[in-house]
Amino acid sequence: MRLDVVTIFPEYLEPLNVSLVGKARARGQLDVRVHDLRSWTHDKHNTVDDTPYGGGPGMVMKPEPWGEALDAVIESGEGRPVIVVPTPSGRPFTQELAVELSEKPWLVFTPARYEGIDRRVIEDYAERCDVREVSIGDYVLAGGEAPVLVMVEAIARLLPGVLGNAESHRDDSFAPGAMADLLEGPVYTKPPEWRGRGIPDVLLSGHHGKIARWRRDEAFRRTTRNRPDLIERADPAAFDKKDREMLSILGWAPGDDGRFWRVAQDVEE
Repeated sequence: MRLDVVTIFPEYLEPLNVSLVGKARARGQLDVRVHDLRSWTHDKHNTVDDTPYGGGPGMVMKPEPWGEALDAVIESGEGRPVIVVPTPSGRPFTQELAVELSEKPWLVFTPARYEGIDRRVIEDYAERCDVREVSIGDYVLAGGEAPVLVMVEAIARLLPGVLGNAESHRDDSFAPGAMADLLEGPVYTKPPEWRGRGIPDVLLSGHHGKIARWRRDEAFRRTTRNRPDLIERADPAAFDKKDREMLSILGWAPGDDGRFWRVAQDVEE
């Protein structure tokens, strides 16, 4: 996979040289190219922004540098990339979207600063490329570089051969089809006792069926506590008899449409 990032802060992307992403780059599994947007400016101040039409606070990134930069990047490769635009007003970045993007051969990220990029840039490239406007959460950052790091790591770890264990991401929280989209439960490792705290006996039992059931029950507990909306919108067909028993213990009951709703808030989670 090839990844290009156009930014006014190339140094912000240094984390792409470490950890799993850095190792994937070193092995040639990931071709990451970071470009300085100011390389496509033509005034002595390397200006990339200007005041917004219609007034208002902040500055808007100019279309000319972005147009020249994206043209140069696109012309340097074969085919058309998917252009990913980090923005608070975009569609939510989910594990499902990460999987979808991991199957694309070429992604170009456009992290903006200030009040964003002149809208004409997005409209122009949407006519000939697959442009995705994506948000990593309901909050506003100073720029789009941090979201790029988040998305690249989420995408890169899904590429074949990047994780040491090819099955590691199968049961991730939010993995499509994994445990009915429940959050992943708690995990433990050696030593068996630390600061007077042990680990659940079932994990030492060697009984794979009981361990799997315990992990699923714990996933229900954590999801109920932190993300009950995942259960509310889950397909009830994904829950077996044991799942329904645990949901009842946690204060859930099926509604008229079969989906589960919280009916008690004081049960043990």
